[in-house]
Amino acid sequence: MMQPARAVGLTLLCVLFAAWGYAQTVKGMVKDTTGKAVPYATVSLKNSAGNTIVAYTVTDSKGSFALQVPANTAANTLLAEARSLGYKTVVKSIASFDAPLDFTLAHAPNALQTVVIKSSRPVLRTHGDTLNYKVSEFANPQDRTIGEVIKKLPGISVAADGTISYNNKPISAVYIGGDNLLDDKYSIATNSIPQVAVNQVQVIQNDQPIKVLRNKVLSEDVALNLEIKKGAKLHLMGQESIGAGLPGNYDVDLNAMMFKDSYKAINYLAGNNTGYDVQQDLLSHNLTDYNQRIDNALPPTVLSLGAVNTPQLAENRYLFDQSGVLNVNNLVNLKNNVQLRVNAYYVHDTQKQDYSQQTTVFLPGDTVKYKEIQHNRSAPALFHAQFTLNINRPQYYLNDALLMDQKNITSYSGLKTDSSAVNQVLKDNTLNFSNEFNLIRALKSNNIIQAYSYVSHSAEPENLAIGPGYNAAIFNKNVPYAQLIQNVNIPSWYTNNYFAFKIPSGLFTQSYRTGFSIQSQTLTSGLNVVQNSNSINLESDSAVNRVNWSKRKLYAEAAYDLPGTVLQANLTLPLTLQQINYSDSSFAPNKNLTRLYFNPQFRVKYQVSAENYLNFIYSYRNQIGTVENVYPGYILTDYRTLYANNANLTEQQNQQVGAGFSYRKALTLFFWSINALYNRTDANNIASSVITNNIQEGIVLPYPNSTGSWVLKGTISKYSFALRTTFSGAITWQNTSSVQIQNNALLPFNTTTETFNVNADTKVTNNVNFSYKATLSQIASHSSVEVSAYKVDQLLQQASVNYDPVEALQFNLSGEHYFTYQRGNPNLKYFFADASIKYRISKWKTDLQLSANNFLNVKTYNALYLSANTLTASSYTLPGRIIMIKIMFNI
Repeated sequence: MMQPARAVGLTLLCVLFAAWGYAQTVKGMVKDTTGKAVPYATVSLKNSAGNTIVAYTVTDSKGSFALQVPANTAANTLLAEARSLGYKTVVKSIASFDAPLDFTLAHAPNALQTVVIKSSRPVLRTHGDTLNYKVSEFANPQDRTIGEVIKKLPGISVAADGTISYNNKPISAVYIGGDNLLDDKYSIATNSIPQVAVNQVQVIQNDQPIKVLRNKVLSEDVALNLEIKKGAKLHLMGQESIGAGLPGNYDVDLNAMMFKDSYKAINYLAGNNTGYDVQQDLLSHNLTDYNQRIDNALPPTVLSLGAVNTPQLAENRYLFDQSGVLNVNNLVNLKNNVQLRVNAYYVHDTQKQDYSQQTTVFLPGDTVKYKEIQHNRSAPALFHAQFTLNINRPQYYLNDALLMDQKNITSYSGLKTDSSAVNQVLKDNTLNFSNEFNLIRALKSNNIIQAYSYVSHSAEPENLAIGPGYNAAIFNKNVPYAQLIQNVNIPSWYTNNYFAFKIPSGLFTQSYRTGFSIQSQTLTSGLNVVQNSNSINLESDSAVNRVNWSKRKLYAEAAYDLPGTVLQANLTLPLTLQQINYSDSSFAPNKNLTRLYFNPQFRVKYQVSAENYLNFIYSYRNQIGTVENVYPGYILTDYRTLYANNANLTEQQNQQVGAGFSYRKALTLFFWSINALYNRTDANNIASSVITNNIQEGIVLPYPNSTGSWVLKGTISKYSFALRTTFSGAITWQNTSSVQIQNNALLPFNTTTETFNVNADTKVTNNVNFSYKATLSQIASHSSVEVSAYKVDQLLQQASVNYDPVEALQFNLSGEHYFTYQRGNPNLKYFFADASIKYRISKWKTDLQLSANNFLNVKTYNALYLSANTLTASSYTLPGRIIMIKIMFNI
């Protein structure tokens, strides 16, 4: 038997001899007379007589080739020949194997020209519940990220905040190569992944990511999957940009991405002062669904610097900022479908805002007006970290997610009102952590068991300081004073735990669940006055709170799923025993509330044809108030609003009925949908307010009231093959009826909102692209009592032209026109224009871009806002023109 060392030595020796035998290699390029590469040309080595081929190869798509020379062959004994259909054959002698061997082929005048058959018709491929959009068929040369392409896909719409909808239904997630790297913070992917790295955008209807529940539990979720190209999976990639401009602007985005099957990552460092809020990429698009799943919502922030309306402009038009973010997202796929994931970010920002506004409240027989001017500065520092373990197998599912959030925000405001000029400082510090555990397992009997546990803690101490001497007549018996200080904090503990048992059968799946949840909170607040002598006293005995709150729920639920191919249905029958205790020793003794609630829900989806379906939903839900609804002492929520409660805990009954139809014809790229929703809420309490020119005092009173809302929405999207254009449109009509008590008058209001949207994105030629979007909205409000009706009409038009005269040069010109009409006020008209030119240096794989945003230098913007009987006219200071030069390159 041969010894192992000897065997290895002989093997290596054979390899060395083989390598020496083909040690010589001839490399080169084949081009035509214009310098363009000639792909798939044949390159041969022949003996000097030219009658024997000793080696040959074919050039690649870039015209390159490499030929291995047989052993012991001298260069001067060979000839090299290059030939291709439509070109003259070229023969060369070889002087040395070390020098590159390049060929230049001339077109053969008597040869047939190459015929290339191309189709300009994009194709939407379908497979079951999955639709496949080929990215290259919809992308333009100026599209840098996949998000820019998604906006153009027929049947898909993208809202201003980045929320993606398919045929009018918001998506649940964006997968990358089948993996959920980002949960619902998918703007990180759409705004960073290069479109050239994505082969297909796949729409997955009835998405059920948990394998053990597939074809057993109904899912109406729609998700997107970005199918990464094979070549892009093999190496690290990134789109880097560094920019500087006037007046004193910068914009930096450095990222690194990897999309292997075993490891996926999107990590980036970015910062700018050009008006792009880096927090927009970190938005959770399905936060409502998450809160419903855990059956809890964090206490909202109580204090603010004042009611500031957000301008109805693109954010980069009005935002003064200096922001920076470090964001890391890493996913590792281990053996046996085990997945580890880390998502974390840190944001530091400084934002400024200068605005003025006049608010008019129309009351029966009276009109209240107040004016304000604010110069605001905010400095948020945000940290978020999530660690996730996921095991997803056909018989076993486990997911554990540990989250931590910390926010430290300090805001400053110089405030001038009709009566005074004061300064405000608001400090808002938040610390939250939670852990969500979910285990699902299929038994040998094919039944399924599930164990779920969620636990969280949150705290948000808030501090608002206003001074000097703000409204001394109200807060300090008309005696001058130094400062008013409002403190609020609501530390909270919460846990939700349940056990579920599912029984799948051939026709439907039965699910039974039982569990409990406990919520414990303490609301503390105090409104203090700092006198000129620096002594501190409570503003009044009615300006302090210490509410102890506990809510316990014991629940049982039966659910029945029909996951058919034609008819899908879900009936959920939950029964909840709920007990609430709350007290404030300063005002009232302990109060108890025990209720037994039945909250049924029914959903149906009927497949009318292979591509079209009807859907129906009905739900009845009992809702109970929170600790924010029961504090009896006054809280100064902002400089002009005092709020308290003088009623029992709010109880509401909410009924929702909805129906819709979704149409799709993939072959012709035609989509449309129509949906109707009715929502009615009955409550045992009503909000009442007393409004003066200086301050608003709010209180909750024990009078029953109801709110009703109708919503009708239709969408349509069609790709025109003849015009190479995606046309889309949407219509939304909403009517809401509500009741308020203001200055002791009962005011029923009816508000109607109508929105019309049209959009076109076209390839005029291979070098010219054009897009146009128009949005017309109308808000009308009227009351049946002695309050006038008011209406505001707004029209927004956006247009963009891209022109690529040559492959290395790109021009872009875009504009936005805003028009607002309200009878009795002057028309508001604004036009913003942007332009850019980008030059590609192919040798360096680098782009140079010169851009001018808002080059018409619009410096102010006025807007009107209507809500019930309140009309607000606001004026904002804008950053104005920004000239920027950027260097962009890929790694």
